[in-house]
Amino acid sequence: MGLRGVTRGHAGHGHAGHSHGHATGGQGSHAAHGHAGGHGHAAGHSHGDSMGSRAMSLLSPRVMFSFLLGMGTAGIVIRPLVGGFGDLPLFALAVIGGVAFERFFVGPLWNFLVRFESNPAATLESAIDDEAKAVTNFDDSGHGLISIEVDGQMVQCLGALSAIDRDAGVRIRAGDLVRIEDVDASRNRCTVRRA
Repeated sequence: MGLRGVTRGHAGHGHAGHSHGHATGGQGSHAAHGHAGGHGHAAGHSHGDSMGSRAMSLLSPRVMFSFLLGMGTAGIVIRPLVGGFGDLPLFALAVIGGVAFERFFVGPLWNFLVRFESNPAATLESAIDDEAKAVTNFDDSGHGLISIEVDGQMVQCLGALSAIDRDAGVRIRAGDLVRIEDVDASRNRCTVRRA
């Protein structure tokens, strides 16, 4: 798609001023040279860890799509201005146009829109190792109601005293702090120990 804006115009120019065979041959050879040069340049940036991660970020579908869209558009727009100089200057200017389109238009727009992305919602499973408060006294079998803050909201669920605390005779009264050891979200139940 990106090469099409550069090469398509050349084929049209070839039909108008040259024979069909000359336009097709010139087009294929120039596009192949420009394409190979682009890959060689990208490989040169992959040295080192930071350069490698930067090069990998350039391969994201969003970056590639916006670069190719900008390159194709720039090729179509500047073709009449540099048509007489050949394919190589047109290709180079189209690549610069693609980079500029991604860097100064799509990139900042994308970063602006991502600012409105919300944080993922926390679930009861994220409360493991957090403190909770006993709402009721725990019964003789080690069960009672507890309250814990999850994602800014107070959630109440059944708390079951851990086997170690239960065997040790630990008693939990309303208002005591407990620490969550395990969560069974499907039954809305937590295993707790004294904090």
